[in-house]
Amino acid sequence: MNRRNFLAASALPLVTGVAPGLLSAAHAQPAPFDRSIVRQMARDLASKPYKAPSEKLPDNLANIDYDHYRAIRFLPERALWRGEKLPFEAQFFHRGFFYKNRVDIFEVKDGQATKIPYQPELFSFGDLAPPGPAVDLGFAGFRLHAPINKPDYYDEVCVFLGASYFRAVAKGQLYGLSARGLSINTGEAKGEEFPFFKTFWIEKPAAGANSIVVHALLDSESAAAAYRFTIRPGDTTVFDVEMAIYPRVDLTHAGLAPMTSMFFFGPNDRKDVEDFRPAVHDSDGLAVFNGRGEELWRPLHNPRDLQVSSFSDLNPRGFGLMQRQKDFSAFQDLESNFERRPSLWAEPIGDWGEGAVKLLEIPTKEEIHDNIASFWLPKAPLPAKGEHTYTYRLHWGPDTPKPTSLARFSRTGIGARGDNATIFVLDVTGDKLKSVDPKKLRGDVTAEKAKIQNIVTQPNPATGGWRLSFELLKEKTPVELRASLMQDNEAISEIWIYRWTP
Repeated sequence: MNRRNFLAASALPLVTGVAPGLLSAAHAQPAPFDRSIVRQMARDLASKPYKAPSEKLPDNLANIDYDHYRAIRFLPERALWRGEKLPFEAQFFHRGFFYKNRVDIFEVKDGQATKIPYQPELFSFGDLAPPGPAVDLGFAGFRLHAPINKPDYYDEVCVFLGASYFRAVAKGQLYGLSARGLSINTGEAKGEEFPFFKTFWIEKPAAGANSIVVHALLDSESAAAAYRFTIRPGDTTVFDVEMAIYPRVDLTHAGLAPMTSMFFFGPNDRKDVEDFRPAVHDSDGLAVFNGRGEELWRPLHNPRDLQVSSFSDLNPRGFGLMQRQKDFSAFQDLESNFERRPSLWAEPIGDWGEGAVKLLEIPTKEEIHDNIASFWLPKAPLPAKGEHTYTYRLHWGPDTPKPTSLARFSRTGIGARGDNATIFVLDVTGDKLKSVDPKKLRGDVTAEKAKIQNIVTQPNPATGGWRLSFELLKEKTPVELRASLMQDNEAISEIWIYRWTP
């Protein structure tokens, strides 16, 4: 069992109780709190040698399997703020299985932070014996609930659990891809480092508020960091993220606004797949709005070998792992409902300078693995002993936050064309196509060190858009492809880019 499956399972309905009761903080002492305190704590952490998080658990919890961990359930009637008629509630995860790191969580009210004490009676334990009442285990993480779909029901809208992972949904959606606080050395030969959130502070929301604020302290061998998340659930759920990084060492591969997802197969990539479903993925492409005003679309694929792509830029406008396919017929999966998975768009606030949007595609033979990663990598290292601040906005929802005027590529199909060529069939949709002159519309296709032939554009009455197809003569090495629809010399569509591998 892996992280993906647990997070999916954690979204299932919890055991409900009949006796009302509130989470008690009877023995915790409040202390003054403001946002500067978390930054100072991160600064202090970074000035000292790294200390690994505590994983110590009682013997009967130390080595439990997935089924026993799944049986440990938070009791909803003990949720923080239950019964106070506030717009949010918080529930907590027990430590165990993959989630052994201790996490301390505080409630912030009227400028005072009070530690939320661990209590065994907050959970049901199945056939496991609960810990003794005097044992303070802390928590593994938490999730926030709000009436996002119905005014009288508190749906789960986001979860912070495992290392620095978190994820969210918008109205009508199901959990899919994840974000992370920070990635370090992702895709590097020396091995990836996994920073972790060690402490959270959750601000108590006011009655009628449409947002909630969460502060977080992150630690890792190479850096510490402070975060402030302002979370607004809705048709698109938005996280405003303010972060300050304090490196212990020079960070040469610090991934900002990192996100991870799953792509198993789709119409562009069904090699060696025997499955009744036409596609299986949480995201189908990487979109990039770069600082030069270009809009790029890179369909994902499941490669035979690790593929790392880099899209150099100056002051990016945004990037994200998107799930553009919204039709059940594209997946035919009654259980997973991939068409309801959110897209995640990262929007930098302010100038981020020179760097690159990185995309990692990792081979996988199972859909349970998150095999896709993307993040912003600054060109210059983040020097040790300094403070490096970034602000950005994460949009969890059906699409990019700002509509584009350009037509977009909605489907990429790839197949053999005889023995010597590969055919690419690209569907393009959008209002921009309604006003084009068909006689002036053409496909612009280029390939690096390879030959393209039979470029064809034609209307697609089934989608109301157009179809662009072309053939690539077979090559023995990867080929970088680029395509767009043009009317004379004017770009009608975004730019489709793809790395074809033999």
